[in-house]
Amino acid sequence: MSVTIQAQYHEMLEHLATAVLRLAPDTSVGYMNPAAESLLQVSARQALGTPLQRLVPSLAALDYAVRLARERDASYTEREHRLELAGSQSVTVDCTLTPLANGDMLMELEQLDRHLRISRENHLIAQNHAIQELISGLAHEIKNPLGGLRGAAQLLQAELPNPDQREYTGIIIGEADRLRALVNSMLGPDGRPTMEPTNIHRVLERVRQLIEVEAPTGLAIRRDYDPSIPSIPAASDQLIQALLNLTRNAMEAVGEAGCITLQTRTQRRFTIGNTQHSLVACINVIDNGPGIPPESLDRIFYPMITSRAEGTGIGLPIAQMLVNQHGGLIECSSEPGHTVFTVWLPMEATDG
Repeated sequence: MSVTIQAQYHEMLEHLATAVLRLAPDTSVGYMNPAAESLLQVSARQALGTPLQRLVPSLAALDYAVRLARERDASYTEREHRLELAGSQSVTVDCTLTPLANGDMLMELEQLDRHLRISRENHLIAQNHAIQELISGLAHEIKNPLGGLRGAAQLLQAELPNPDQREYTGIIIGEADRLRALVNSMLGPDGRPTMEPTNIHRVLERVRQLIEVEAPTGLAIRRDYDPSIPSIPAASDQLIQALLNLTRNAMEAVGEAGCITLQTRTQRRFTIGNTQHSLVACINVIDNGPGIPPESLDRIFYPMITSRAEGTGIGLPIAQMLVNQHGGLIECSSEPGHTVFTVWLPMEATDG
């Protein structure tokens, strides 16, 4: 294949969502597209010339599939192969191997987890929209009689000569105000956020400062930032509120001697719902608390769901709504000693 034609093929492969690698006869990597870099969590510059087995040891199990494809001189697909990646992460892929004329091998890795994740994200987004519509309808139904109740209590208070009796009407007015504030907080901000270039690390530092004021002395807050992340379009006040809600939840989960880690990363060619983004910011709020019971994970973004007697159960739904308005999404994974709330935010302008 001429250099020009090879360059044209590589240019086409650059835009594929499927991970593609070209392997030399000794299985060293001759080419990998951006989707493969993202999936295998390794740069093409680092991978070129490196034997595939050294790059991703769990791909060594596919040696027999490579031999089989070469012997048959035809494509061969290994279904549902488990890849172990850095940081104890793993993905499930379908691996297709196709022999090329010069002895090289084309490897395609189709991530099965990705389809499941997209389905789960679409469910979360639809769930959040449905919850917001329900809350909006209920809020208007509650606020109208609440206003009448408060007004009547004020009129009654003005007519009562006995201070002890006015104390009771004061309680009614105070509780009505508290309920109205709760309803307003569930409704969230009016209108779309105004997006401006925002440094997410400044946002996280503000969140850290606010949490440290509230935190017990034994709580440790660690930072693991990627300093190369540029500014992203966001409404900083709303982003602070969303991340503050997540971090407060983590603080309450770990107790007086736990650890919270604020981490930032980027991800290339990432899909949020049905929209593919060339680059997204990934913000992780990680705690070493007891974890969230598996049966509760699917419900944590529902309003009024809380395990704390003093909790309102609206912090996570509000955080999800604020991030959704940025075109992003919050996901959660949890096991005892390791709970991660992940905020995905597009790094390009979005209509939300």
